[in-house]
Formats: sequence, C-alpha cells, structure tokens
Amino acid sequence: MSLDPSQRPGVLDPLAAWTGLDRTAYALDLRLGGWHLDLDGRAVFLLALTVGILAVAAVPVLLSRKPELRRRWTTWALILPVIGIPMWLGPGATALLAVLLALQAVREFSRMTRLPRPETAILLVLAVAYPLAAWLDPGLLALVPLVALLCAVPAVLSGDLERGMERATGAAFGSIWLCWSLAHLVLVGSDAFLLCFAAAATDVAAWCGGQGLKRFAWARRSLSPLSPNKTVGGLVGAAVGGTIVLLVLGAFSAGLVLAVVLGGVGGDLVESMVKRRAGVKDAGTWLPGFGGLLDRVDSLLLVLPLAWVLA
Repeated sequence: MSLDPSQRPGVLDPLAAWTGLDRTAYALDLRLGGWHLDLDGRAVFLLALTVGILAVAAVPVLLSRKPELRRRWTTWALILPVIGIPMWLGPGATALLAVLLALQAVREFSRMTRLPRPETAILLVLAVAYPLAAWLDPGLLALVPLVALLCAVPAVLSGDLERGMERATGAAFGSIWLCWSLAHLVLVGSDAFLLCFAAAATDVAAWCGGQGLKRFAWARRSLSPLSPNKTVGGLVGAAVGGTIVLLVLGAFSAGLVLAVVLGGVGGDLVESMVKRRAGVKDAGTWLPGFGGLLDRVDSLLLVLPLAWVLA
C-alpha cells in the first residue's frame, strides 16, 4: 500500500495543488562506500517538516524552564532518528524495528497483566514472527486468528480452571493488539513514518482540543469512564488537527482521517483499560517523561491496521 497521491486514487495532495510544490523533486540519494540511502521526495519532506517542528517546539520548551517538558522534548528528539532511519532504509530494517518495538511492548503488557511464562513466551515468539512474516510472506498473516485461538493451549494443558480463561484471552488479545498491529509498520511500506507522524500530531491536537474547549459543557463529557481526560472536546480537536496534518502531509483521504482520528483516540482508551485493570498509571518507565513504550505507541496499535484497511 502507498499513500502517495500520485499512486492512490482518492488520496489528495491539496498543498501541492495550492503551492505547486513537487515533492518528488527533493529526492535524496546518499552513498558512502557500500551503504546506500535513497529517500524519495515525500520522505525528505517529512524529515524536514519533523525536524522543523522539533526546532520550533524547542523554543517554548526552553523558555518554560520546566524539567518535565524538557524531558519530553528530548525523548521526541531521540525517537525521531530511531524510528525514522529504519523506515527509510527499507522493509527489512522496518521489520527489525517492528520486532524490537513488539518485544518491548510484550514485556510491558505481560508485566502489567501478570501473564504467566508460557503465554509470555508465545507472545515473544509472535513479536518476532509477525513482523518477519509481513516482510517475507504477508500471506502468512492470514493465520493470525488461528494462532490467537491456539494461545489457549498452555492453560488447557495445565488444566488451569482458576485463571485459564483469563490467561487464554489475555494472550490472544496481546497477540493481535501488539504483535499483529505492529507488523503493519511493514505492511504500510514507505508510509510508515507518515502514519507515525500523523498519529503523534493528532494526539497533540486531541490534548489541545480538550484543553481549549473545556469551557463548554458538551466538550467536557468523557468518552469513557476508563479515562476521564479523554473528552468530546479532545475528539473534536483530534478530528480538526488530524485533518489539517494530513492535508499538510499531502496524504488526505476520508479513510485515512478516520484511521488516524478514531485509531488514535481509541488506542489510548484501549491502553487505559489495560492499565486500569492492572492498577498502574504508566505501562513502564522506559521512556523519560513519557512512561513506557506502550504509552507512546498505543495510538499506532489501532491507527496502523485501520489505515491499512481504510486508506
């Protein structure tokens, strides 16, 4: 799949139409010995846009003199090359990135849900297998529903009547929510960074909408008791912000707006459900200023598969 406006009917690039900007003219081809990095014009545009936004955001962060904001900015500055470079190197490097993200996500999920070792081992195997399958033979992912059912095998063989159902459903849910969803980083191809950027920007827009519209009673209504901070105002902010971001990125379509907005808000709520059940505030302490890895990729866990289907 590609969200490139020149290749996908129904995907619009209004910015190019308004400004006459030809993004393909900014392709970058770097060669150093046996190493080769070939970025198309859209990738270069996204890289420049992201670096520019980080640079602009650094000004109010430094002026605020708040250590928490500085930690968050630093984390984002570190995340950019970590996720961007593998995605630009190609599907093999993206698959490796998806594996590493899935392994850490499984680690946090298993600790929060107190998943026994056999089920945790299954999820760790799937964290490697699904991204590799998405890279080498995507047709193998048709077996995902069957594998989810087979997650009940350890509980069945051990005859666990007390926690068997919880173990089986927890492992099955984790196999799809974490391992299968992150494998879509590979399936969406060259648009992986675009979707990550759009999801992160929409998340910020949702926060701005929730804060800016809270003077209105309707905007303060909570979307779910799981997370009182997720409000109707935040959803409106996400819808407006997500639409603007996709227009700027030159990848606007109705399906993609739905994927980014509903996936982003819904992903946060799903993780809130898991954390509430576990009785924890954050999924971990892996990322300074942000909590665990799951606290950063929760939106992507729904955005990626929804974008693959709807865009």
